[in-house]
Amino acid sequence: MAGPLVMKFGGTSVGTPEAMAQAARLVRQAYEAGRRPVVVTSALSGVTDLLLNTARIAAQGRTEHIPPARQEIQARHRAIVDALLPQGRQDPVWFLIQHRLDRFTQLAEAMAVLGEATPRGLDAVAALGERMSAPLLARVLEVQGVPAVSVDAAEIIVTDDHFQNAVPDMQATRQRVQAHLQPLVEEGRVPVVTGFLAATPEGVTTTLGRGGSDYSASILAASLEAEEVWIWTDVNGVMTADPRLVPEATTVPVLSYREVAELAYFGAKVLHPRTIRPVIEAGIPLRVRNTFDPEGPDTLIVARRDAVAGRVMALTVIQHLAMVIVEGRGMLGVPGVAARTFAAVAGTGTSVLMISQASSEQSICFVVPKSTTGDVIPALEATFARELDRRDIDRIWAMEPVAIVTAVGEGMRQTPGVAGRIFGALGAAGINIIAIAQGASEVALSMVVAQEDVVPALRALHPLTQEVP
Repeated sequence: MAGPLVMKFGGTSVGTPEAMAQAARLVRQAYEAGRRPVVVTSALSGVTDLLLNTARIAAQGRTEHIPPARQEIQARHRAIVDALLPQGRQDPVWFLIQHRLDRFTQLAEAMAVLGEATPRGLDAVAALGERMSAPLLARVLEVQGVPAVSVDAAEIIVTDDHFQNAVPDMQATRQRVQAHLQPLVEEGRVPVVTGFLAATPEGVTTTLGRGGSDYSASILAASLEAEEVWIWTDVNGVMTADPRLVPEATTVPVLSYREVAELAYFGAKVLHPRTIRPVIEAGIPLRVRNTFDPEGPDTLIVARRDAVAGRVMALTVIQHLAMVIVEGRGMLGVPGVAARTFAAVAGTGTSVLMISQASSEQSICFVVPKSTTGDVIPALEATFARELDRRDIDRIWAMEPVAIVTAVGEGMRQTPGVAGRIFGALGAAGINIIAIAQGASEVALSMVVAQEDVVPALRALHPLTQEVP
């Protein structure tokens, strides 16, 4: 028998009565088709942010935001209860939601008393969103005739105690999943599991960080040896470019794990590569589908795919950046300049997004968020104060605002002429490339352009994603 189908629904896919009704409909269809669904759900859209922001504000002694936050979260869930559950079948799940809201109030008020919001406390608060949405979705499915059961992921996903970004213990998790979740699937039940959260071996609640619900789905799929994973969201898979910037963007049918990793790193709102690694390593196919257009195009993500030589699959962009330049003729052949440069940047807590250095070694260029230059440049000037006095380094400055435009495609690897086509398209559009960088994998080519050239650059390059060389 084929493995179960893991279906993960994001916050927008369960965030309104209409959305949750559609999510339940999709689960019911899979169940009636014999696909043995295992559901993973996020909190209602916006609820986790509201929980966390309110808790952080409360830790500053400002408790007046707790009641209105509770009221808003309560109203969001009440609207779904009233719309989707018959009058006589509301009490158990509504009682549970009220209990979770009481817990939120208690935790936020405790943070106000203590005057701090610890990572452990914030995880306890953040987990409440899923602990309300999963029982609610399970109840909606029950009403529709699906034998659903709510499952708290803290009982089956085991992690370390790195709160807010916990690392799962896959061996311990697999044992728990097979002991507690597998029997439910074999009985014909449909587990509805809280995404995003887990627990330490001692049972202390943790969360899985960015893309946590996707990660939950991936972990469960690998542990259950699932047939497939479907990530339900509000877009038709992964697009060739941001459709808000390039209206003619289309869905990419198939992407490799490496392509997804590059797209995620360079700003595309796609799956975080860490979150899907368990299914990729297990060889389980993963699809990104649109809850509100289930018959529309979707994207299949696989470990490796047969790439078309020279093909650019997608474009992505990170905006509002600055390119910091350390330049001077006295840098030529002097060892340790790059190491000192990036040690100084790291000391400010700044992440470097891209590095470019000329072979002459007379300058080092790197890209950071524009908001960090006020910290980065003084740190570099302090580090190289002696070299600046001796004129070994002429100046340290920033070019801003700039953006990184990245072309991604497995077919770009070891294919002559791809860079020429990219640069030719930008040149024909009159767009100046300030700096370039290409990793050893050759799956992505990144270019720094002026901020005002972002949209023209994307539109000039987008035809390359539609043609087969």
